[in-house]
Amino acid sequence: MTQSGPSSPEEVTGRLPLYQESDDGESDSPHPATPLSYRDEPQPPEEEASGSNGDRTTSGDSRAEVEGSLAAGLHLDLAEDGGISNLNALLAKAVPTSSEVLDASKVKEWSYKDIARMPDVQRKEWTDACRQELDSLRARDVYDLVDPPRGRRVIKNRWVFDVKTDGRKRARLVAKGFSQVEGIDYSDIFSPVVRYESARLMFALASLQNWHMRSVDVRTAFLYGELDEELYMEQPEGFSERGKERKVMRLKKAIYGLKQAALEWWRALDKSLKDLGFRRTKSDSGIYVLDAATGPIVYAIVYVDDIIFLGSDLRKVNDIKERFKAIWECRDMGETMEFLRMKIRRNGAKVIIDQCDYLRKIMQRFGMQNAKAAATPLPSGYVPTPNTDPVDAALRTKYQQVIGSLLYLMLGTRPDIAYAVTRMSQFAANPSKEHLDKSLYIFRYLASMQDYTLEYGRKEEGLIAYADADWGSETTSRRSTSGFMIKLGGAAVSWTSKAQKTVALSSTEAEYMSLSDTSRQLVWTRSLMQEIGFKLGPLPLCGDNQGAIFIASNAVQEKRTKHIDIRYHYIREVVEQRQIDLFFIPTEENPADMFTKNLARDKFLSCRSQLGIRFGS
Repeated sequence: MTQSGPSSPEEVTGRLPLYQESDDGESDSPHPATPLSYRDEPQPPEEEASGSNGDRTTSGDSRAEVEGSLAAGLHLDLAEDGGISNLNALLAKAVPTSSEVLDASKVKEWSYKDIARMPDVQRKEWTDACRQELDSLRARDVYDLVDPPRGRRVIKNRWVFDVKTDGRKRARLVAKGFSQVEGIDYSDIFSPVVRYESARLMFALASLQNWHMRSVDVRTAFLYGELDEELYMEQPEGFSERGKERKVMRLKKAIYGLKQAALEWWRALDKSLKDLGFRRTKSDSGIYVLDAATGPIVYAIVYVDDIIFLGSDLRKVNDIKERFKAIWECRDMGETMEFLRMKIRRNGAKVIIDQCDYLRKIMQRFGMQNAKAAATPLPSGYVPTPNTDPVDAALRTKYQQVIGSLLYLMLGTRPDIAYAVTRMSQFAANPSKEHLDKSLYIFRYLASMQDYTLEYGRKEEGLIAYADADWGSETTSRRSTSGFMIKLGGAAVSWTSKAQKTVALSSTEAEYMSLSDTSRQLVWTRSLMQEIGFKLGPLPLCGDNQGAIFIASNAVQEKRTKHIDIRYHYIREVVEQRQIDLFFIPTEENPADMFTKNLARDKFLSCRSQLGIRFGS
């Protein structure tokens, strides 16, 4: 199961474990391999590269070679037919959302040596943040200082610095988890989080039901997870205890950087919410419901250490929040203002979200803040074709950064660029200069609309879905493109643009496959809604192909349809069970058309007007 609700690009994929071959020519398996630093970690001076346990980091001269190897691996992994099947690989290229300070140096690239070279006032601020982190470790009884064990790997660590959105300086002691050995130092590592579409669905419901929203942020959340494995870690740089410099830390609880840290925290959090009376929904493990005799009274949305409590009764919402704070040390954020790095505000009952700050950041990062405005995400009539020239590594790296940043924006609050970003992402393995220019053209479309919002509750509308397909639109594979959108409260809560998995023999077949894909998403949405206490009738699904609707509504077997993969006939079952109802709408009234093709200006603007996006301050 994949995680789908990242709060920032750097949190989606974590860090990549890198190894180099040892001097004696051993293979790069985890045991004999020499662990390298993280790609964004400053390299130590050469004389300090070796540690007492024989590990050493590579010099800065090998960095380009390492990055080239990674790029080659990404080239092999990317699936060219689906476009974003390796979505995490592209998101890892996104511009980080954290702020840049001090001569444009990136905060998360600093080492403790950088802190030590700062002026006294600044150095004290950061060392105080380090001490606060260590005080948290001691207060939670995270470790014991012991003599180094014989025959056991001692995990290294590093300080990771950050400046939060409210200006707070944050120092984290992070284990170099890439040196952990599977089966010895950890087993399971998966940790569920709320999906983006689930969060937007809850925001839409909050606007329609006039729910109150209150947030908490659990401090040093990963330090609460109990460890089953026996792990040892070096003392942190600059803070070895006097007289005990040779001792190591025997970890009793998880810390940031350990491969199993997120899972152990989620287990502890899940148990605490169940103790408070919540039940976890099966449709999304990041959504919890507190029931009463009259029905659900409080809901919780969980993404790692960020929790939103929602409900119509403010007193009950605040009561459950205080009970939660009695279990965990939290920062009370009050009324919800931010979640998954999306800004959130209320205007009456309406819930309004945006990613304007991140949009401005990536516009500046790629030098497009003063670009000439464009009316559509791609030039009208543009059809991209694969690049047959040899791979340009530098061009590919920049291209993947651009596409990854746009993907992060699109997945959160910008359905209007879904087709353009998804289509251009299909060429991330070997992009051309033309592909890069057209991906930057998307910024021209965004340039004139940097102030925007996705507004829920502007209209009191129930769930409705639209599906469409563009037959044979892939110029090389001749596969069709599917697209759909689901709306609630007058704005989109879920959207998709993707290449179909097989070649369709007719436009009717392509539309039928698109309707079937959309029906699965609708059934999931219906399941989640029912789990949180809403009783629903058949959900409307609109398409613009009469033949596809007929095939989906009638279980007839004809020579023109007998070859269709059985998986697409799932829609017949859900129609028969009255979980969804199919409706025909004319093509010119179908907003899902914008998710399947590069539309001209007037048609694009017509479709965009139905997404619930509002432009201007």
